[in-house]
Amino acid sequence: MALGQGLEPVEQRIPVAPGISLRTLHWGTPPTAGSDRPTFVLVHGLASNARLWDGVAAELAAAGQHAVSVDLRGHGHSDKPDHGYDFDTVTADLVALIDYLGLDRPVVAGQSWGGNVVIHLAWSAPEKLRGVCAVDGGIIELGTHFPSWDRCAEQLKPPPIAGMRASRMESFMRSAHGSWPESGIQGSMANFELRDDGTIAPWLTLDRHMKILRSLWEHRPSSLFPEIVVPVMLAPADTGTNPNWTADKRRAIETAEELLERSRTHWFAPADHDLHAQFPDRLARHLLDAVADGFFA
Repeated sequence: MALGQGLEPVEQRIPVAPGISLRTLHWGTPPTAGSDRPTFVLVHGLASNARLWDGVAAELAAAGQHAVSVDLRGHGHSDKPDHGYDFDTVTADLVALIDYLGLDRPVVAGQSWGGNVVIHLAWSAPEKLRGVCAVDGGIIELGTHFPSWDRCAEQLKPPPIAGMRASRMESFMRSAHGSWPESGIQGSMANFELRDDGTIAPWLTLDRHMKILRSLWEHRPSSLFPEIVVPVMLAPADTGTNPNWTADKRRAIETAEELLERSRTHWFAPADHDLHAQFPDRLARHLLDAVADGFFA
């Protein structure tokens, strides 16, 4: 069987705080007690969802690994409280998930905002982890690009798409991401609630989106790097379309490499920001290799 073919996840809700549970998707067979085979916990980005990781999770499962992807609070099919969108609370949710499932030092990968989340997790709860992977994230410091929160909010506020026809959104996805596998397209469509009238609405409401964006604007992962003791894999994307933005990203990656105790970097170029959806096989291979060669030990 080819990697990623013929595999389906099992859904489970995990309580992480009083009255709050998260939807998780489980791929493959969990490792037995004492096994050196880790579980991979997969964390999505802002306004995304667990299904963007379907391609990577299927690859990992087909290679004999166990993967758990999660809808973070406010996203996808998880609970949507009006509070708790700061980094400390979101990472506490992940610690609660790890503890509830009894995972023995998993590798936790996160994309974009989720990359910053896993960096914060590596800093705050290293004893829970074998290592982390930040996928085109983990180095995001919006405060360096937007000195004022008002300016950041104005520039990065998401466009209103509630009420758009689902067929129109899917056509746009396919046109914009012609090289993506079907798992990436369907994972992107899962960012939205499909209404009975055929229209969509984001699972993440605007007010919660802006709360997360504010916490991201305030986040300074570079201040955490010197105190992180677990291995960190960085997987940045170079779109090939914005040399100035890429140059800034390369400088941020170099800073991370200098400050982190143990790191390795795999550039994806050219690649989209959602490179985990675009190149699930390549990213899964880097994760598998990092376990096999002892980087994630």
